[in-house]
Amino acid sequence: MSTRVRTRFAPSPTGNLHVGGARTALYSWLYAKKMGGDFVLRIEDTDQARSTKESVQVVLNDLKWLGYDWSEGPEVGGPLGPYYQSERLSIYKEHTERLLKAKKAYYCFCTDERLEKMKEEAIKAGRPPHYDRTCSHVSYEDAKARLEKGEKGAVRFKIPSGKDAYTFKDIIRGEVTFPSDMVGDFVILRSDGMPVYNFCCVVDDALMGITHVLRAEEHLSNTLRQMMIYESFEYPLPTFGHLSIILGADKQKLSKRHGATSCKQYEEMGFLPEAMTNFLALLGWSSPDGKEILNKEDLIKNFDLDRLHGAAAVFDEVKLKWMNATYLRELPHLDLWKRVEPFLASAGLPLTSSLWKDSGWQDKTLSVFKTSMETLKDAVPLYQLLDDETFKIQEEAKEVFTWESTKAVLAEWKKQVEGHTGDDFTEADFNTMQDAVKTNCNVKGKFLFMPLRVAVIGKAHGAELKQLVPCMKKSSLLRRAEIVSKEI
Repeated sequence: MSTRVRTRFAPSPTGNLHVGGARTALYSWLYAKKMGGDFVLRIEDTDQARSTKESVQVVLNDLKWLGYDWSEGPEVGGPLGPYYQSERLSIYKEHTERLLKAKKAYYCFCTDERLEKMKEEAIKAGRPPHYDRTCSHVSYEDAKARLEKGEKGAVRFKIPSGKDAYTFKDIIRGEVTFPSDMVGDFVILRSDGMPVYNFCCVVDDALMGITHVLRAEEHLSNTLRQMMIYESFEYPLPTFGHLSIILGADKQKLSKRHGATSCKQYEEMGFLPEAMTNFLALLGWSSPDGKEILNKEDLIKNFDLDRLHGAAAVFDEVKLKWMNATYLRELPHLDLWKRVEPFLASAGLPLTSSLWKDSGWQDKTLSVFKTSMETLKDAVPLYQLLDDETFKIQEEAKEVFTWESTKAVLAEWKKQVEGHTGDDFTEADFNTMQDAVKTNCNVKGKFLFMPLRVAVIGKAHGAELKQLVPCMKKSSLLRRAEIVSKEI
């Protein structure tokens, strides 16, 4: 076996990358990086009905968003390709022929109807539904002759005799033993010529020199068949690690009923790839010093297979939001604005105006708003407060217009804004203006704050005006004061 660590991620491109798959990719990527090895990306696209170029690109885009660069695979190539299984059919065919000629596999011409009947009878009798080897005595030559006449036949792997059990050491679960009679002779090549997962997986991992295979717990049951195939070709067995299951908050297996489950969905919701990576890393692994906020450099430095554990992990979206907010608030404002901008643009906010393009204004507004943001998308309702075109008085805020003192408060506020020198405000300017309204109108508490808030943002509750007003222009405040005055 190669002394150089080589890990792989081999997704089936039938949709967006699930967070469970992303965690598998992350652990494989981290270990390769930690050990100075290679992280290989292989696309398992033999399901022609569901695998499309578009779905492949979706998976590649998700991995790029997360930042898990691959040493070999699609778009980068490599010496051990092709890296799409659909382009490796001749390799699988050659390996199938080797097994057939060595009598370690045979053609099966049984119909689907017969196989289904056999399965039903076995289950009814309380026996494992193993194939009864009806076709195992058909010679290689006879099978080829039947195929040439147009018969359809699948290829079955012949379970070796004389071996009671197969044992391997899982880096997470310890020693695992399977009785050899757990499976019967299984199909490795379908009658349509397409190879099955367990066969492709072994051939590819062996030829690509994969040393460590990290994968989901659900693949544990595949290991027995794969061990048999490795043994039949005398290929070395890689080190396996079957990762813990991921549960939703209700302690059930994470699925679409829990809401978002794909990386693309979280990207569209405004989560940062740095936060997603940090969060995923802790779903089955822990840092030796107990830290929870770990950037990629920290993760690579601290990652160790010995710290992977098999206990089920809970996908806690509350924790993910906390972690995302932590990363978001640490970003330099120039970087944060670039990430926020697409969400603001999709909401139709006036990004092309001179004010919104001003880097100083961007810096000022982010200082105010980022403490109220858990995701990038949270910026949208906050920045909408600054958009004159979408300013309107909320229905529930109109109660303030019934108060006796409101008319005077709003008139005095407008007077203070008009009397302000210049088009910009500081927090001190706002405090001076608010104090003047308070004194001149002899109001305080909600009779002061709520009408002013309605005059500025159209709502009686919400943002701190002493922070918000310095983000606005005099002309904007006057325009809003005029709209509000018409309500009285």
